[in-house]
Amino acid sequence: MFSFFKSKPAPAPEPPTSEQPEAQAITPPPPAEPAAAPPRPGWAQRLKQGLAKTRDRFGGQLSGLFGVGRKIDAELFEELETILITADIGVDATESLLDTLQKKVRRENLTEASDLQEGLKQALVDLLSPLQAPLDVTPHKPFILMLAGVNGAGKTTTIGKLAKLYQAQGLSVLLAAGDTFRAAAREQLQVWGERNKVTVISQEKGDSAAVIFDAIQAAQARGIDVVLADTAGRLPTQLHLMEEIRKVKRVIEKAIPGAPHEVLLVLDANTGQNAVAQVKAFDDALGVTGLVLTKLDGTARGGAIAAIAKARPIPVRYIGVGETVDDLRPFDAREFVEAIFPA
Repeated sequence: MFSFFKSKPAPAPEPPTSEQPEAQAITPPPPAEPAAAPPRPGWAQRLKQGLAKTRDRFGGQLSGLFGVGRKIDAELFEELETILITADIGVDATESLLDTLQKKVRRENLTEASDLQEGLKQALVDLLSPLQAPLDVTPHKPFILMLAGVNGAGKTTTIGKLAKLYQAQGLSVLLAAGDTFRAAAREQLQVWGERNKVTVISQEKGDSAAVIFDAIQAAQARGIDVVLADTAGRLPTQLHLMEEIRKVKRVIEKAIPGAPHEVLLVLDANTGQNAVAQVKAFDDALGVTGLVLTKLDGTARGGAIAAIAKARPIPVRYIGVGETVDDLRPFDAREFVEAIFPA
C-alpha cells in the first residue's frame, strides 16, 4: 500500500549523439617578438650626458649670472671669476678669459649680462682649440705609443679602448704589458687582448723596458701597425720611479730610432687642478706629446682642461666619457664647450 512512497529508479544516461560538439585543440598564441633595443645615442649626445656633472655645476651657475635684466658691472665680473675658478678652470686661464670678455665689452659697448654668454663660449673655444690635434698613427710602422700616468688614471683601460679604435681603422695592433709592478695590470691587459683578439707581450716577472723591447721586436717581425706600450703608474714625486720610466723611453729609442712616436699621458679628470701638476712633471721627465683625459662622466671638474691649455698646451688626443669601448674619442674643442654650457 505505500508503494507510491518508493523512489523511482534514476533514468539511464542517454548515449552520446553525434550532434554533441567535440573538444577542440587550442593553439597558443605565437611568442611576442622581443622589443628592439633603443638605438644608442650619437657621440654628441653621449658627450653631453657624460659632461652632465660639469655642466650642472658650471653651466647652472652661469645661467643665474647671465639672466635677463642683469647689467654688466664690476660685481658681475667678480662673480664670474669665482664661478670659473671653482669650476677648476684655474687662476691663469680665468684671468685670460676675463680679460678677453672685458675687451669685448669695451669694444662692442655691451651693457646686458646676457650678451656675455656667447662671448664666454667663444673665448673658451679659442683657449682650447690649440689642444685639438687628432693623432695620426700611420706615418711609422710600427707606430709606438708609450702610455704613462699615475696609478688609477685609467691607462690599461685606455689601451684596450685605443686598440679597438685603431682596429676599426683597419690597423693591426700589439699590446706590451710594461706595467710589471702590478700583476693585476698584466691580467687586465690580457683580458683586453682576448676581447679584441690582439696579441699581448708580457712576462710574469721582469723589467718593464725589456718587455716593451721584446714587444717592439715582435711587432717588427709580424708587420704590426701600432704598438701600445703600458708602463707602471707612478706619482711625479717618486723621483726614482720617474727615472725608471725615462729608462723605458731610452730603450724604446734604441729599439727604433725616433721612437716612441707618441708619449701619451693619461689623466683622471677627477683630479681637477692636480692634473696640471701631473702634466708638468711628466712632460719635464718624458717630453709628453699628447694627453688622454678619462672619466669625465664621473666628475664636475671638466674645466681643468682649460687650466691645462693655459699652463702647458699639449694636444688632448682623446677624451673618455664612459665605460664602453667607443666612449673614447678624439677631442673637439667646440663640441666640448657646447656640452658644458646649458642649452
